[in-house]
Amino acid sequence: MSLNPQTTHPQAPAASISTRDLARAAWASSLGSALEYYDFALYSLASALVFSPLFFPGNNPATGLILSFGTYFLGFAIRPLGGVVFGRLGDRLGRKFVLLTTVLLMGGASTLIGVLPTYNGSAGDWYGTGAGILAPILLIVLRLMQGLGAGAEMAGASILMTEYAPASRRGFVASLPFLGVQMGTVAAALVYFLLLNTNQAIKITDTWLWRVPFLASVVILGVAIYIRLRLKESPTFAKLEPHEQVTEKPLRTLINRSGKTLLLGIGLRMAENGGSSIYQALAVAYVSSAAIGMKGPIGALSLVFAAAVGAAVVPLAGWLTDKYGRVRTYRAFAIFQLIAAFPIWYALSFGDTVLTIVVVSIGLGVGTWGMFGAQSALMCELFGSRQRYLGVSVAREGSAVIAGGIAPLIGAWLMSLAVTAEGGSTVHGAGAGAWLPIAGYLALLTAITVAATFEVPETKGRSLEDPRDAIHDKHAVQLQGS
Repeated sequence: MSLNPQTTHPQAPAASISTRDLARAAWASSLGSALEYYDFALYSLASALVFSPLFFPGNNPATGLILSFGTYFLGFAIRPLGGVVFGRLGDRLGRKFVLLTTVLLMGGASTLIGVLPTYNGSAGDWYGTGAGILAPILLIVLRLMQGLGAGAEMAGASILMTEYAPASRRGFVASLPFLGVQMGTVAAALVYFLLLNTNQAIKITDTWLWRVPFLASVVILGVAIYIRLRLKESPTFAKLEPHEQVTEKPLRTLINRSGKTLLLGIGLRMAENGGSSIYQALAVAYVSSAAIGMKGPIGALSLVFAAAVGAAVVPLAGWLTDKYGRVRTYRAFAIFQLIAAFPIWYALSFGDTVLTIVVVSIGLGVGTWGMFGAQSALMCELFGSRQRYLGVSVAREGSAVIAGGIAPLIGAWLMSLAVTAEGGSTVHGAGAGAWLPIAGYLALLTAITVAATFEVPETKGRSLEDPRDAIHDKHAVQLQGS
């Protein structure tokens, strides 16, 4: 059905949102985000450190790393499908229903990875001999399940908080679920830090210890489900539902009416999503490689410090969007990441422990997660009320494939090329020069985002009940041009 923005309807009463409801929604959203990014950071670290020998054994470590990051990419490749499926359900059945479903998918899949058999069998396998080719197949299936759930999780969390929040504090309140990113990253990194530091004489892949972080997902999952069951539906959806303001062919309608908005949303996330994967997965692999040769849990420890910085930067970025505008704040953090890309990756090539922790904390904690904190309200306000969940999901997850999922895969390939160019894997320090093309790749992704910010209208203060996208709202366009 068509909807004229000027048409008036008898409004259904919105759900009354108390301070307790707002706090509960913040916790529910944050715990879901924590589970998603616990899984994200966990899988990133496992791909860089343990999956290659366990599931993709071979004589060439570079090939094993590429195959390991290949499964990492598959989880991103399927996220747009999850975004479409659950985005449609979120616009039809409500935000709460989808948030319960997605957290079950993500947490269940992550827990099951902890009981998988490995390719050749290890000291931690209770299945006896290895499962052969079945082991990586099962890993891929569970990774795809993770991706399906994650395809709408962060979109739902940010939409729920944006629609719950008072208009004057929407940027700050909407950023709160993204604190779950730091919670999940710290949890995963600390678990790996403790495991890798427990006994340096024993490889984590020779014991059952690598399974513990995945099995621990069930704890976060249980708490998240408990809190989400007690949530109220968002006020905006409560008003939309009685008017049946959801189209019969939502994806086709979204592409026809919101094609430019989708492209802008994808452009905004190239730097943030790509930067997140490059720092969390690729930097860990780079400093742990034979070229740099940093031993022990330095990669995991770097993520702990970066997350501590990010925990302060994320809500600050949300507050700055309320004070100075969404687009201006987002652009500032993107420019910071662009300027810092080459110095940070050059510093990583030195293999110094303290310097590595500092530069990863700056690159990830300030640049990437600063955009993350500024993004929540901005992405939600870009889309009109009728297809907000689907629009945000498709924009987020489209960029997840193009930028986030493929970034470590491209980076591992660049590292492999650098090793070959510098004399092969038997030459000490071969591959250290990979910092330059990787930094260039990060700068390219970030430049796309900076360019996108000049096409995005300022959305601060928009009505969330407006069915139009921000680019069709003259008031928003005038704000951007002023």
